[in-house]
Amino acid sequence: MHDSTGGPSQQTRRNVGLVARPLEYDAVVVGSGPNGLTAAIRLAEAGLSVLVVEGSDRPGGGMRTAELTEPGFRHDVCAAAHPLGIASPAFRSMPLADHGLEWLHSPVEAAHPLGGTASGQLLRDIDATDLANGSGGRWARLIRPLVARWPDITEHVLGPVASAATRPVAAARLGLPGLLPATTMAGRILPGTGGAMFSGLAAHANTSLSGPLTSMAGLVFAASAHVDGWPVARGGSGSITDALVSYLRSLGGEVRCGMPVRSIHELPAARAVVFDTTPWQLLDIAGDRLSRWQRSRWRRFRRGAAAFKVDYALDGPVPWTADAPRHAVTVHVGGPASEVAASEHEVASGRVPERPFVLVAQQSLVDPSRAPCGKHTLWAYCHVPNGSTVDMTERIERQIDRFAPGWRDLIISRSSRGPAGMEAHNANYRGGDIGAGAVDGMQMLFRPDASIDPYRTSAPGVWICSASTPPGAGVHGICGDRAARSMLRALAKGDHRLPLR
Repeated sequence: MHDSTGGPSQQTRRNVGLVARPLEYDAVVVGSGPNGLTAAIRLAEAGLSVLVVEGSDRPGGGMRTAELTEPGFRHDVCAAAHPLGIASPAFRSMPLADHGLEWLHSPVEAAHPLGGTASGQLLRDIDATDLANGSGGRWARLIRPLVARWPDITEHVLGPVASAATRPVAAARLGLPGLLPATTMAGRILPGTGGAMFSGLAAHANTSLSGPLTSMAGLVFAASAHVDGWPVARGGSGSITDALVSYLRSLGGEVRCGMPVRSIHELPAARAVVFDTTPWQLLDIAGDRLSRWQRSRWRRFRRGAAAFKVDYALDGPVPWTADAPRHAVTVHVGGPASEVAASEHEVASGRVPERPFVLVAQQSLVDPSRAPCGKHTLWAYCHVPNGSTVDMTERIERQIDRFAPGWRDLIISRSSRGPAGMEAHNANYRGGDIGAGAVDGMQMLFRPDASIDPYRTSAPGVWICSASTPPGAGVHGICGDRAARSMLRALAKGDHRLPLR
């Protein structure tokens, strides 16, 4: 609801408890990643005037696509496949298809080569996955209850602990098996090929797989594949950004790039501010407004391990010796479950693994727009200690060699980026931590601190919505959606803690 000048109408101001005097914006969102844009959209849908400011010259955060190697080869700069994007209740509620977003699927959602012709497989059908991995019904018995409760899990369980408590059955379906270390799940409950597949899924969380709660990520990623698959966006992850920005602008929202924020005082006058940044950045920008308790807690919020990434322009598809990886956009390269666990343990212990677990994406298999005719792109990254300066290019390529001998003959060009380069691309990636905070121990449940509403800060009128909040990293917008809901509840109540800036 806007008046003839484009600002929020008097009726809208009464509805959300705003003071009826001129403001530049009702809300300002700092950062244009998936969560920042989702928060802005939710607020704009409620009739508020919204501005998104972005320090980079392009919006998107981890959702960007660029020609990193050769002209005509379009590489995803960070995020690649999006199992939680297509399954996200936040994205599902938006008409993103009307704004150009198209999801593309591969026949095999994910593959995990084990040498020769052997490979773990993650298929859309649960029973087919069970059969392909020789799990004897154990995969289906473990994952089917999660698929049945998926709407409750995505809407309530993947979020603050207080929200999960409202859906105890769904929380128990995920939480009880999720308490187990991923090494236990892979070694005892899903041995062999199924265990290797599960260890690769759990390793997406970038933490030691021997700790409690580490099965949680594996369970979520497995269930998401059986619900909606692991698609990629036609044209690249930047297409998701384009669709979100287009929809936001159709609602009257604004996006301004090239505006790094060093202090909250640099922002336009607004009723409230949402930060799609890490707690460490928010401390630098507005730390003097936070309570002493929150400043203390946020300074103890731990960084996670980092990513080292290589993008390749190839003269043809990767010649995997197993069949399944030839048909999968996502490939886990790390060998048996024990090797994956050993690699992740090395990283968690602050050491660089000789045989890293490598996450590979072959988007051009299903999206010809990613490369010139007959050519292909390859996206690959491994985990390294935060701030590592070791060049992992050769180790990544040796790992792929194990399962696709001769593939290096196809390399036209490569572009490597270590932790420092990741942070230079996105300031949220401190020390190369693309998860915006370690995902282990209590930080898996309480992010960035133990609050009933982790999105609302102790500073009047200030919210945080980045991957440092529940449910964490991923292109899904859930953090932004929940932060916006929290803000709208406060505005509707005319909360006295929200003074005009």
